[in-house]
Amino acid sequence: MVDFCINGGGMVGAALALGLAQQQFKVAVIEPYLPAPFNAEKGPDLRVSAISEASVTLLKALGAWEHIAAMRVKPYTGLSVWDDPAHRTDFTAQSIDMPQLGFFVENRLLQLGCHHALKQFDNVELITGQTVQDIQLTNTAKVSLSNGRTIEASWLVGADGANSQVRKAAGIGTTGWQYAQQAMGITIKMENAVEPVTWQQFTSSGPKAFLPMFDNFASLVWYDSPDELKRIKSLKANQLESEILKTFPDELTRNGNSFSVIDKAIFPLTRAHANHYVKGCCALVGDAAHTINPLAGQGVNLGFKDVETFLSVCAEFKPFGSDNALSLTDKVFSQRLISNYEKPRKRDNLVMMTAMDGFYTLFSNDVAPIKWIRNQLLSVAQRIEPAKQEVLKYAIGLR
Repeated sequence: MVDFCINGGGMVGAALALGLAQQQFKVAVIEPYLPAPFNAEKGPDLRVSAISEASVTLLKALGAWEHIAAMRVKPYTGLSVWDDPAHRTDFTAQSIDMPQLGFFVENRLLQLGCHHALKQFDNVELITGQTVQDIQLTNTAKVSLSNGRTIEASWLVGADGANSQVRKAAGIGTTGWQYAQQAMGITIKMENAVEPVTWQQFTSSGPKAFLPMFDNFASLVWYDSPDELKRIKSLKANQLESEILKTFPDELTRNGNSFSVIDKAIFPLTRAHANHYVKGCCALVGDAAHTINPLAGQGVNLGFKDVETFLSVCAEFKPFGSDNALSLTDKVFSQRLISNYEKPRKRDNLVMMTAMDGFYTLFSNDVAPIKWIRNQLLSVAQRIEPAKQEVLKYAIGLR
């Protein structure tokens, strides 16, 4: 019997396991497919996340950040958004007295860093190479694995992504939709060093974004229709480089910094929000509870906020069998999770999801009145420094 069984040992699930381990709970983490070990000689992965300062603070407290930073991360100090060069807003770390706005980190390295930190805890079991075959839910959860083993837990946590088995087993529905557009991630290598500035240009066909990475590497994000991205993906490397030069702004190759394409992949864009984050003896975190348009890179940061809030509730309780402790199986724990985890996180996540959809709708069209409004917003925002600072602090998790 364990206190928590976490289905999914990705970035968010492994971070939650770390926090629960620090609180002395007995934890089992099911992760069928371990990430490949870090190899400094190999190029970057396609999947990259913008990690906010708030998320870095959490990962430091969990003991994971030191392992992540020892591999490779790219701090960024500037963020620019524009429709056309005459109407833009530029944000800088210096304006809010911060050394950086955040870090770009490969998802696999975030996961590896958390796994490395988990090794120091003997109250956590990481179960790999096995898949979940069945989930039985009563007052506790019984999880049957492909090797015939059954794990019983006071609580089952779904950190198993957008197609969560835990969410389905608990009978939790979702609302949402798949966006008409998709996104292509393109890893490039620049001839010269990459400045620590990320930028995003909005066009009628969708945003075009630049994410700096370690050394001379960078990641491009190209939003467009599925048919157009399918055509682009089929191009040979030199043809794709020509398409990028035609489509992306001059900022990409400023000062003659040429590039070559290393890798590319297309990702669907989906919005989904679970109707409940807590039901029975099950709870959801990260993408199992919510998926968001990746426009502002908030996805994994929202997941880490879920972890932080979930842990703040658990801090009042003690492991199964402890004396003079509030039990995880008491109704009071479930009630606290609903009132102090589900309600605030569901509200805040919904606000962010709606804001990103509104931002996307405002900026991804050529309707003349709307184009005029957004250009005025960008120009005004550029000039009003206090407001710009507040927006920036909110975006990186300092508000």
